[in-house]
Amino acid sequence: MLNTQIHGTPTALPPLLIAPGLFGSARNWGVIAKRLSDMREVIALDMRNHGDSFWSDEHSYEAMAADLAEVIEAHGGQADVLGHSMGGKASMQLALTRPELVRKLVVADIAPKGYDHSHSGLIAAMQGLKIDDLTSRSEADRRLSESIKIPAVRAFLLQSLEMRDGPVRWKLNLDVLDRVMADITGWPDTPGRFKGPSLFISGALSDYVTPADHAAIRAQFPAAEFVSLEGAGHWLHAEKPREFEATIENFLTTG
Repeated sequence: MLNTQIHGTPTALPPLLIAPGLFGSARNWGVIAKRLSDMREVIALDMRNHGDSFWSDEHSYEAMAADLAEVIEAHGGQADVLGHSMGGKASMQLALTRPELVRKLVVADIAPKGYDHSHSGLIAAMQGLKIDDLTSRSEADRRLSESIKIPAVRAFLLQSLEMRDGPVRWKLNLDVLDRVMADITGWPDTPGRFKGPSLFISGALSDYVTPADHAAIRAQFPAAEFVSLEGAGHWLHAEKPREFEATIENFLTTG
């Protein structure tokens, strides 16, 4: 079962469904979800193999899109959908294959294409972290700093380290995520078109979505709009949260 965090209450507007990226969780999106819930219900997810959602050997975009569809069908049958990175690809997969479920689509810093990078190094660092005797998150950060030098990356990953209930453990199915990494960074070349309103919002400091990608995006999302957030990288929602929220709210509530 997918874990969901629901903010706000149902209104005349469809709910907003938030699909986080790789290693992300509903918890990461809590503040943004709450701030966007003034006029609608907002549902933030833990994707499969993440957080408190179920673990599965299958982690394809087809399977993740089916997960999103199940949540939408349980909450009225149509939603606005916001997905970041891996969650953005799952959201595009949903919009292309089940367009009747999506009113408006927001894709944060990802394009419908394969990428040649890998996050298996981060997985190896998490798997190599000695956790059986951990008593504090600060000590976990110190140990993880031996293999991951960027403090912000460590802080993000450590949000998925469970230290309160029972033995210390990662709330990520690291073995499966590592095995399917090429599929996560890839794209299944899904055919189809989503004709509804679409916003592709990217970080100006990120190279995940470039002007060269716009034509291919518009071929499948003909109503696509493009916005670049100054001073933000790939984790634009964490780096420029207020600007990100304002852009999303303006798109969702106009037109």
